[in-house]
Amino acid sequence: MSENTPLRDVFDAIADPTRRRLIRLLAEAEEIPLHELTAQFQMGRTAVSKHLTILKEAGLVLDRKVGRETRFRLNASPLREIQDWLGFYSKFWSANMLRLNQLLLEEEEEE
Repeated sequence: MSENTPLRDVFDAIADPTRRRLIRLLAEAEEIPLHELTAQFQMGRTAVSKHLTILKEAGLVLDRKVGRETRFRLNASPLREIQDWLGFYSKFWSANMLRLNQLLLEEEEEE
């Protein structure tokens, strides 16, 4: 498998609220060490690491070693897939809302 090919589906990776919170924390900072991320949760280092591994497998998180410490940062580009998917449905809902609005206006005119 290519280094650029994610091992996990991005939708699967963001399905968990803890992983979405990790993404948010990483988005708010340039880079965060594991111990600082772990301090943000009521779970152990191992549990946080498992969530980070899933995010890494989806290509959403990058890590690097600095001495004995591992630092993490967000790679937001895989989120484009979600944005594109939602974009299709955004058009769908916009069109349906316009039709609903038109029907309501027609009903008002009939009254």
